[in-house]
Amino acid sequence: MRALSENEIRESFVNCSKGEARRLNLPRGLAEQPWEDLDFLGWRDQGAPDRGYLVAERDGALVGLTLRVPSVRRSLAKSNICTLCVTVHSGSGVALLTARRAGAAGRDGNTVGNYLCADLACSLYVRGRKRSALVSRPEESLTLDEQIARTVTNLDAFLAQVLA
Repeated sequence: MRALSENEIRESFVNCSKGEARRLNLPRGLAEQPWEDLDFLGWRDQGAPDRGYLVAERDGALVGLTLRVPSVRRSLAKSNICTLCVTVHSGSGVALLTARRAGAAGRDGNTVGNYLCADLACSLYVRGRKRSALVSRPEESLTLDEQIARTVTNLDAFLAQVLA
């Protein structure tokens, strides 16, 4: 992913008002992000733990999503799998993150949810730059490039659901 400016990030959001996008907290150390290792920029709001944000490129345009973590949490199994990057996490390492749909559907209250890495660092887990709390990541028969492509495909499917 290419480095993004604050304005690019704020202008990319499709499921919130422009005012909400102007007020949201951007990730700390934006300039120091490992851009070359990111398939999308994802972060949790330090001031509001029930909020997260995701910005990705889709069809040549940036698409930003506001995400919510429901206040009612399901009972956590010993391990959970992220639906984007297929990283296995223990306990609370995976969270149900919901996005309000874009447009009229979102204004009507329709949402889409997925179980994602709670810290939204999928790109770093796939590349081995970050490790889950589990002892080791299971061996995969896919190459690193194939794992990255799978993550991007899964992300694109999630974005398509929000934009539909």
